[in-house]
Amino acid sequence: MKHLIVSLKTTDEIFDEFKNAFRKAKKGKVKDPHFEISFDNKKDFDRFVRNIYILKYILIFKPRSVYELAKIAKIDVSNLNKIILFFEEVGALTVKTTTVSGREVKTPTVAYDTIEFKLAA
Repeated sequence: MKHLIVSLKTTDEIFDEFKNAFRKAKKGKVKDPHFEISFDNKKDFDRFVRNIYILKYILIFKPRSVYELAKIAKIDVSNLNKIILFFEEVGALTVKTTTVSGREVKTPTVAYDTIEFKLAA
């Protein structure tokens, strides 16, 4: 499993870190893969933190569908779909779509076993 770092940074800080990482990669000085989600606004960061329990439920209960996760989390499916879409857009989870008995089933999965918050540079 992977380790995820979540941070709140300015757009300039994110861009500078990307440039530095690109330079290192170009020189062949890349270390282990680094998985980080950097938010440049407090609203999205707060949304991530407020709904982090959904990621925990996915890791613990390993639901086979979004509907099953909604029952576990005791949350409306339409609201849960919005949260899952947000997490998928930022890279915190993936959704696998399969067909079961003629119905399309979406299964959320989290590839990280730990999440670390980096609040200072």
